Amino acid sequence: MKLKNLIILAFIALSVNIHAQSYKAAAGLRLAWGWGLTGKFFTNDRAAIEGILNYRNYSYLDLGYNYLRITGLYELHNDLSSTAQGLTWYYGGGAFVGFYGGHFNDYYSGSKSSTYIGLAGCLGLDYKFRDTPINLSVDWIPSFVITGYGDGFTGENGGIAVRYTFK
Repeated sequence: MKLKNLIILAFIALSVNIHAQSYKAAAGLRLAWGWGLTGKFFTNDRAAIEGILNYRNYSYLDLGYNYLRITGLYELHNDLSSTAQGLTWYYGGGAFVGFYGGHFNDYYSGSKSSTYIGLAGCLGLDYKFRDTPINLSVDWIPSFVITGYGDGFTGENGGIAVRYTFK
């Protein structure tokens, strides 16, 4: 009797553990300061690599700028399924390269362009719908620009992503 209960308990625990990581990879759209594309690939049950391509264009009268930023992140996911099935929180870090260009009025000395490189951290929530191949995430990506436009720390990066998941 005890062996039967132990086998049933082990089967249930194994089933829950398999469901903890409910997708292997995902790709989709990201809304942040601008819009972007995002892809995430799990290397094991807990670790993922995410790539983000972000673009923003802004113009008003004779002021305007645009930028393109490519970010690579290594993320560690932690289970929150006791709160909501399919929910994890994650943290990690990585690096980015960006390209910036802008046209300003005479007060700001005309046009500027720059390439910038830096380090990024990340902190977020990730939710996978149980019966649908859709994943939602929200995150904050504080960044430190090492060289190029905007040297120093910025805490203004982050966004919301909607992805299609693959098993």
